[in-house]
Amino acid sequence: MPASPDHEPYRVEVPLRWSDMDAYGHVNNVQYLRLLEDARVIGFRVWFPDRPTLLDEGIVVSRHVIEYRAPLTYRPEPVEVDMWVTRVHGAGFDLGYTVRDPASVGDQVYAVAETGLVLYDFAASRPRRLSPDARAQLADHTGDPVDLRWSRR
Repeated sequence: MPASPDHEPYRVEVPLRWSDMDAYGHVNNVQYLRLLEDARVIGFRVWFPDRPTLLDEGIVVSRHVIEYRAPLTYRPEPVEVDMWVTRVHGAGFDLGYTVRDPASVGDQVYAVAETGLVLYDFAASRPRRLSPDARAQLADHTGDPVDLRWSRR
């Protein structure tokens, strides 16, 4: 489980689209970025209920790491995305994800991922620091690092 003993990951249902499929009949690898983005947009509105979200204040993606564990075929039911904070630094933070199907036998995991995010001041064209309030709200969602196979070497 990616969460720390004190925190459960945030879980959100994200619908699949017919157009997510590729020629092989499964969800294209590029579409996983949309699934993660949809989870972030929904999650940040829940995580920051009393203020503009970090999305409203300006944030950019600095990196993505995705490890595919099983093919995901299109179906009308949504997938579930677990999301949590793995690291906080001066101008940003990293989010971990697990894309899963809890209705399957054994709670099938399709992918694990991590996204680096940087707060950004678009008017000044530069990164900006996390506020103490934002740090505190992110701390409420902190968990373990993403269990990526390449990092076990």
